[in-house]
Amino acid sequence: MSTIFVDKLKNPSGGNNVKVNQLSGIDTAGSISVQGEGTNTTNLQQGLCKQWVHFNGTGTSGGATIAAVDSFNTSSLLDNNTGDYQVSIANNMNNVGYSVSGTIAFEATGTNSLPRQGPAVNEHATSTYQVYAGSNTTSLGDSEVVNTQTMGDLA
Repeated sequence: MSTIFVDKLKNPSGGNNVKVNQLSGIDTAGSISVQGEGTNTTNLQQGLCKQWVHFNGTGTSGGATIAAVDSFNTSSLLDNNTGDYQVSIANNMNNVGYSVSGTIAFEATGTNSLPRQGPAVNEHATSTYQVYAGSNTTSLGDSEVVNTQTMGDLA
């Protein structure tokens, strides 16, 4: 294998965009840093969303499989009960210390203005997590639009 040393890469027309089909760190996993906002840098692997899903949590019953509207690294969705969903991650997280955030909407297209709360995320495992949606009280309720995003280290 050969090593190429260069100060600057340019495409054939003299521009700076160069297309590559593979990019990896030199020494260790997670070693690719990119310039973020201003002069700050961020680690490319750490800064990527590792799993996300958008689904409709209404119209199903406890134990039913839910179809995702769209998703990334999500293997399945399960309706456990009213306002209680289980998300299965296709490629597991490294540990249970990952972060999940999300949003919900009770009714995406109508005029129902019931206050909503959530989603609350609990019961982290490396391959699944629970999503709970409800009103601004302690009761759970199905939501028409549920979105979650996962950040952390993949296994």
